Amino acid sequence: MTNYTQTVGEISEEESFRLLVAGVRDYAIFMLDPDGLVRTWNAGAQRFKGYAASDIIGRHFSTFYTAQDRIAGRPAFALQTALNEGKFEDEGWRVRKDGSRFWASVVIDPIRDDADRLIGFAKITRDITERKVAQEALRESEEQFRLLVQGVTDYAIFMLSPDGEVTS
Repeated sequence: MTNYTQTVGEISEEESFRLLVAGVRDYAIFMLDPDGLVRTWNAGAQRFKGYAASDIIGRHFSTFYTAQDRIAGRPAFALQTALNEGKFEDEGWRVRKDGSRFWASVVIDPIRDDADRLIGFAKITRDITERKVAQEALRESEEQFRLLVQGVTDYAIFMLSPDGEVTS
């Protein structure tokens, strides 16, 4: 493993890594403390969630959950699952600063120090709303087609396999 104090060009590896994470815009990448308080914030997090770092650092990550998910205990469940299983993965609605919602793919990993003490959690979120909307539109289209075919009573409608066998 390389030493993070080694220099890469003019800057240290540690600074290079910080700049890498800070510059990622397609993923929200941030760290939570062991209690779920936001400790770091990157450009992707700001873009998806609408909070500047100064607005959100020090606040609990449950801020991003819907009211229903907070009442159901989803944020605590996510952290506990990450602790128990080494990772938490989920998809669901999350809330932006302006109150709008987006469909998110989320991964939470516990972060431990060299003595295996929990020091926090890494949280990576991706806005996959477009994919969710496309999947939902396809599902609705398939359901409408199914209902249309099932509603036909004057004709026999069936599907054949390439071998000529009736499949539906």
